[in-house]
Amino acid sequence: MTNPVLKCCQLTKIYDENRVDAVPVLRGVDFVLNPNEHVAIMGTSGSGKSTLLHLLAGLDRPTSGDVFLMGQSLSGLSEQNLGELRNRYIGFVYQFHHLLPELTALENVLLPLWLPTSVSRSETRQQIQSRCVEWLSKVGLASRLSHKPDALSGGERQRVALVRALITKPACVLADEPTGNLDSETALQVQQLMTQLSHDAGTAFLVVTHDARFAERAERILYLHHGQLSETPL
Repeated sequence: MTNPVLKCCQLTKIYDENRVDAVPVLRGVDFVLNPNEHVAIMGTSGSGKSTLLHLLAGLDRPTSGDVFLMGQSLSGLSEQNLGELRNRYIGFVYQFHHLLPELTALENVLLPLWLPTSVSRSETRQQIQSRCVEWLSKVGLASRLSHKPDALSGGERQRVALVRALITKPACVLADEPTGNLDSETALQVQQLMTQLSHDAGTAFLVVTHDARFAERAERILYLHHGQLSETPL
């Protein structure tokens, strides 16, 4: 049986839990993401989609329950060890690209490969750069390598962010409303690229979104409602 890339067991999150009127955001969520799987989680604004994604990525700590990344429990890990595990196995794509404005498109993609915990640290700098150029060319940005984010369109910035997420060959990519800031035509182009590139890279993909058209491209759709995941639409 294949071991999951990402798994959580009975995950709960309560903000301001010591207050009398504290309300749980997540209520005992169980979830499994298998290798190469493409899963979408849908839910209304404020349903806890981003909270769940942050907990799965180890960017926040649950009130109770546990998360397992490549079989490793995140509970009790130091922030340093958590960061190293995250950099090795997870890529991120957000609604807003979060590119560094002082770096070019190519430099933004190169950045995670320069980190000491990168799985590509055995490559030479020339090999690393060639791979980044190749991937940026795949998404139609061969002529935009030296452009900084403020000289790129919204769709181009998000394509750079997508390549940056996949370039380390992570076990999974977590995406939080990745097309929410784009017009419908550009969003469709980015959606198609995300699907294509994730399959090319053999990477599992988890996206949280309220866009039904985007979710329909996934192999499996789950719905977050009242702090719990269900396979049934709301």
